Amino acid sequence: MALAIRDVREHDLDAVLALNNTAGRSILVLDTAQLRYFYEHADYFRVAEIDGQLAGFLIALRDGQDYGSPNYHWFGEHYPSFVYIDRIVIANAYRRHGLGRIFYCDVNSFAEVRVPLLTCEVFLEPPDDVVVLFHGTYGFQEVGQQRMDEDGPQVSLLAKDLPSYAFVRDTYLEHAGLPDLPWLAGRPVYLNDDATSRRLVGERRP
Repeated sequence: MALAIRDVREHDLDAVLALNNTAGRSILVLDTAQLRYFYEHADYFRVAEIDGQLAGFLIALRDGQDYGSPNYHWFGEHYPSFVYIDRIVIANAYRRHGLGRIFYCDVNSFAEVRVPLLTCEVFLEPPDDVVVLFHGTYGFQEVGQQRMDEDGPQVSLLAKDLPSYAFVRDTYLEHAGLPDLPWLAGRPVYLNDDATSRRLVGERRP
């Protein structure tokens, strides 16, 4: 089995949309415009590919984005700097193969050289002990709860401290910046489908 974790490409979007919208009640449905927003603005948007087949994806955003999620807004009101995991979806055929942990290790590596905190939420309605346990064993702690919209589900807001960030900040980010290495680079930023540029590591959008 050949596994690759890579940045999403435009030709993946139809498959990503289909996978997202058949994932079940714990994953909010997307339309094409919402997915396009993630494609153009998400700081982390990677897919898992197994033997050439799309097996899953994870989308995450840094603070300071113009993003309408009430949970993202909650973290923005409480913390100045973070990476927010918006969603992770694994195809049914590839569940229970450890892909979730592989994605979380990967997004953790992305976040810890940029911010002090990795955040997400889990749905409490309906309760899912497996999801709660997964996040707890990965170092997340509950920092709040809220209801998503007036009639939405109750969610537990989770955060994981990234202690290595302090070393990276003091040693690199506040001086010459991180080394120019492929595994430290951010994903390309897509602007109106007609221009592409790559952010420097740690660089924020205006």
